[in-house]
Amino acid sequence: METKILPVKQGSKVLYDIVISDGMNEIHSRLEELGSKERTVVIITDSNVDPLYGDQMMKALKKDCKELLKFVIPAGEDHKNLATVETVYEFLIQNHVTRTGMLIALGGGVVGDMTGFVAATYLRGIDFIQVPTTLLAQVDSSVGGKTGVDFQQYKNMVGAFYMPRLVYMDLSLLKSLDDRQFASGFAETMKYGLIKDAKFYSWLIENSYEIEDRDMEVLAQMIYTSCDWKRKVVEKDPTEKGDRALLNYGHTIGHAIEKAMNFQLLHGECVALGSVCAAYISYKHDLMDKDEYLEVRDMFVPFHLPISITDLDEQEVLKNTYSDKKVSDKARKFILLKHIGRGIIDTTVTDEEILESLREIIYKPGED
Repeated sequence: METKILPVKQGSKVLYDIVISDGMNEIHSRLEELGSKERTVVIITDSNVDPLYGDQMMKALKKDCKELLKFVIPAGEDHKNLATVETVYEFLIQNHVTRTGMLIALGGGVVGDMTGFVAATYLRGIDFIQVPTTLLAQVDSSVGGKTGVDFQQYKNMVGAFYMPRLVYMDLSLLKSLDDRQFASGFAETMKYGLIKDAKFYSWLIENSYEIEDRDMEVLAQMIYTSCDWKRKVVEKDPTEKGDRALLNYGHTIGHAIEKAMNFQLLHGECVALGSVCAAYISYKHDLMDKDEYLEVRDMFVPFHLPISITDLDEQEVLKNTYSDKKVSDKARKFILLKHIGRGIIDTTVTDEEILESLREIIYKPGED
């Protein structure tokens, strides 16, 4: 496949490039442009990714750097916290990494978010690069400069907006993802079609078999379009003062479900459930008709994402929506759909509407 490049700008200035490739061939010249041969570079990865790609990356990039180090953090959302961040700080200090140092986030969303947060705060800010290894990270979390960690059970409550110097996507890394992780990433891809681009939504459905088979050309187009939409939104609203909030479609209830389930479900699975709830509320607000709602709900199924759940405490989920970081002055900012392809920001959603939407997705055996 041909390498695709998307520049992310602030005004006329290019902040960084998103490079979409099927190998690591082009990362060498990119590192050289960032002066890596005069820098200490530290790869931050996790205990899942390290056995797959850690040593491979060390060997591939060693000649590109003055000094190349690696630090492995425990995998999983339950380690995305300040305690883990402290271990990274300690490693950087003990290895005398200065302000000229640079970090490489090699992993999924947790690794990317944490590495970005470390980069934003260590010595008041050092450079970092995103090398996302999951579909979710490639289409969403690696782009846009949102960094952070969870605090206690509050998701992404501590963080900063801090842009990377490069986002480099090697699509061949997606071949190692298990089916569940791959499907989880697709929930964020579907989001762009629902809130911004009805034609892209239709294209995803038309190419569902190729996507499931991980056809590289189709994946490249899918990821490019997803990143292009996120790039456009981020350029217009880099710190989420306005339209960037649209990217949170499905996330207010999704994050609340994620917390209520003690992070036993993957992020994308919770986003899919939250998206069904948001579509249902949109239908109840007369923003879309029932057939559209049912289509949005059912279209997650071919991509192996859940549209129902058992054993969910709806009152706990409701309570969790008030602890979401996007709440302002007790007004929950919901993203609803005014038909497929157009998301809108709404602050009028009531507790009862949330509970009603949750009852739509809570499956109770024997009620068929």
